[in-house]
Amino acid sequence: MNVNSFEEDLCVLPNNPPLLQTKRMPGNKYNSSPLTPRTRLERLLRERELRKNRSFLQNEGEPDFFASESFLNASESWGQIDEEEFAGTRSSTDNGERLEGRCKQRLLVVANRLPVSAVRRGEDSWQLEISVGGLVSALLGVREFEARWIGWAGVNVPDEIGQKALTKALAEKRCIPVFLDEETVHQYYNGYCNNMLWPLFHYLGLPQEDRLATTRSFQSQFDAYKRANQMFAKVVNNIYEEGDVVWCHDYHLMFLPQCLKEYNNNMKVGWFLHTPFPSSEIHRTLPSRTELLRSVLAADLVGFHTYDYARHFVSACTRILGLEGTPEGVEDQGRLTRVAAFPIGIDSDRFVRALELPQVQDHINELKERFAGRKVMLGVDRLDMIKGIPQKILAFEKFLEENPSWRDKVVLIQIAVPTRTDVPEYQKLTSQVHEIVGRINGRYGTLTTVPIHHLDRSLDFHALCALYAITDVALVTSLRDGMNLVSYEFVACQASKKGVLILSEFAGAAQSLGAGAILVNPWNITEVASSIGYALNMPADEREKRHLHNFMHVTTHTSQEWAATFVSELNDTIVEAQIRTRQVPPSLPIKGAVDSYLQSNNRLLILGFNATLTAPVDFLGRRGGQIREMEPKLHPDLKEPLKRLCDDPMTTVVVLSGSDRNVLDDNFGEYNMWLAAENGMFLRLTTGEWMTTMPENLNMDWVDSVKHVFEYFTERTPRSHFEVRETSLVWNYKYADLEFGRLQARDILQHLWSGPISNASVDVVQGGRSVEVRAVGVTKGAAIDRILGEIVRHKGLKTPIDYVLCIGHFLQKDEDIYTFFEPELPFESPAGPRANAADHLRRSSISQIPQAKSGPKVRFRKQRSLSSIERKVSNYLTGGIWRPAMRDRMTLNEGSSVLDLRGENYFSCTVSRKRSNARYFLGSSGDVVTLLNELAECPQSN
Repeated sequence: MNVNSFEEDLCVLPNNPPLLQTKRMPGNKYNSSPLTPRTRLERLLRERELRKNRSFLQNEGEPDFFASESFLNASESWGQIDEEEFAGTRSSTDNGERLEGRCKQRLLVVANRLPVSAVRRGEDSWQLEISVGGLVSALLGVREFEARWIGWAGVNVPDEIGQKALTKALAEKRCIPVFLDEETVHQYYNGYCNNMLWPLFHYLGLPQEDRLATTRSFQSQFDAYKRANQMFAKVVNNIYEEGDVVWCHDYHLMFLPQCLKEYNNNMKVGWFLHTPFPSSEIHRTLPSRTELLRSVLAADLVGFHTYDYARHFVSACTRILGLEGTPEGVEDQGRLTRVAAFPIGIDSDRFVRALELPQVQDHINELKERFAGRKVMLGVDRLDMIKGIPQKILAFEKFLEENPSWRDKVVLIQIAVPTRTDVPEYQKLTSQVHEIVGRINGRYGTLTTVPIHHLDRSLDFHALCALYAITDVALVTSLRDGMNLVSYEFVACQASKKGVLILSEFAGAAQSLGAGAILVNPWNITEVASSIGYALNMPADEREKRHLHNFMHVTTHTSQEWAATFVSELNDTIVEAQIRTRQVPPSLPIKGAVDSYLQSNNRLLILGFNATLTAPVDFLGRRGGQIREMEPKLHPDLKEPLKRLCDDPMTTVVVLSGSDRNVLDDNFGEYNMWLAAENGMFLRLTTGEWMTTMPENLNMDWVDSVKHVFEYFTERTPRSHFEVRETSLVWNYKYADLEFGRLQARDILQHLWSGPISNASVDVVQGGRSVEVRAVGVTKGAAIDRILGEIVRHKGLKTPIDYVLCIGHFLQKDEDIYTFFEPELPFESPAGPRANAADHLRRSSISQIPQAKSGPKVRFRKQRSLSSIERKVSNYLTGGIWRPAMRDRMTLNEGSSVLDLRGENYFSCTVSRKRSNARYFLGSSGDVVTLLNELAECPQSN
């Protein structure tokens, strides 16, 4: 699909002015744009503007279906959802879809629980009840998409009749059920999700009690977790249609993105976490850390509430998986998973409208009369360890203790909704809270009043709005919270009162509402008590300024905007990925490479060594990977096929590596091949002696000073090491802490350029996790021409080389070897960054021949007479050492003159999927093993 072109059909909104009549973008056909946006930011700004226009044109009374699971652990919301409001969404949406020109993208929302609870009334009859929860109320009213909800209905349905009846009933509400048996739910939801992931993500750590039993049950719980995610993926795949967006929610479904991509790699998949994501030091304690991170990275877009959570995720991928973190996300073999922050909001209009209802006004008047003459403080939380309820009450106690004049003038209303009442830890927390409340009320209460009103239950929506409206100070003291929407709901209901919000700095909402709220550390009881006093005595003008700041944020950053922004970014991420894909070479067509190999008469195989012919090592070095990499060994599965290839008289094998001569001798001394060490500066046939291709006047005086610098930084950087070679020095920090290693690498470069090499003829080559200093002009591409000349002299070739396979995991500077063999370089093209002196001379001797109609118009062949090659080669042979003069090195271009190479017979291939000058890529050294095995199986000539 061409992402730079636009379809001609128009997506016209009803009554749209001409400005809003826009063309669809392929790959993002639901994102309209009247002009071709040139950058990602331009596309997103255009989409944002169009969303505002659509929202303005939309009938305000037209609701639409969009709801989500009751993620009460992530973002609190206690408003009841009207059954008629929820159920009536389908017909109104259908009417909207019939509007002329309306184009809505299908959004498949996948969460652990459906937004409805099912109660069985008979063998084939079900009663559905709307669930209460954060995302159900937060996302109600989103009109941008045609949504479908996929999740577990919260009930075990073992019989087929019941499953069919429930599926039919849920279909009326655009819900699709995933049926989980009781054992899976126990192991997956109660076990792995609630016992492992939830505590860890909230910094409570893994279970401490009965560690042996936990270890024994962990694997079975994780297996159930994966099995449940695969069941969700199967349901999604069954209803998926091309162009749909799949939005996976929360820690219950971390394995789902990978499962979906296995079904269809082109599926648009986003994943959003509603809890905090812990620092990498916490996450690395999870036994399944690697699998979960890689599974999430299969998504196209990964979203979090705050930048802190996104930063922790990228850091975990960097430190645990060894991947490259970028400002935009995480990159793995050329594929970028975007990681970004999307702070959730609420449907603020719903709360503002509710305050005008007669029943809410009645509640408000009743509460004002009940608490007349007293300031009202409010806490609304789930009764959970992370909510900081004991800390909140203890801080209130300290405030009363230090401010006797306020004891009969303030009341704290604490709504604590019970949850997981069958868990001992929660039962213990409930008893603790009741004990503290009883002690404070007994100490500071009177016969007519008590300072704390504690309710172990939830309130209906109207009562809660009234309570928000009469509150003077809202107190949110979460010890760790993904977002906490209670703070948003309080602000939305404070248009007249303009109360003060005291907000924990450990709640995600602190990053959004921090400017207007009083931020506190809930663990610091003294600080919270002091903040309570400051809030109660705050002047009216300051209260109003703080409220207006927060009210503006709450009413503009709504749940509708949150959802629309996430899906818009996901669609744009797909477009961006298509653009990036064009910069990454395609996968090597192994069958084509083998077929061309069979049909050729004289083959040349140029193979890198490290990460190409070596066995893969554990990146973090937990199993001796660092030691093994410092002493690289040939992949054991390559010994036999490599021997067969080397013994084929029609095949010449060259191992071209940056490693020193001893390493290549140790690994390839028994094979009949050519070895080119230190990027081709040393060369030998394994049956002969080493010769050097270095110019005689090469200056290496800089080596000692650079060595001292590398020694110093190696001592300062744990798990780094450096290697001294005859033509270069390499400092490697692959196994060191990545962030610290980068800082040290930057310091090395600054120090080198300001001192030891400021006037030296050297190149500094910065790799992914290394710094190399080498003599000027030392590259694999510069060496290959001389290597070919020596091969010609030794073998006395009678047939030009008509097949070249070049494979390696090379640094960018060494990728000039790929372009050296390109047989179809335009004759008139100027020498660019990828060109060198050899390229210029090669093009100057190229002859042009006609091409078949199906291919390019012209093809350039590199071919000279073999006799002239041999004559020129003999001119610069002196004794047993080949040491060409600088003049010969720069002007003779002997290697290319033995090539009769057609484009279809040249296969340059980088190892790992990345942007490269190579034509193709292979994923790993394992793929190299597969390819060379297939080549070795080809029949040899006699």
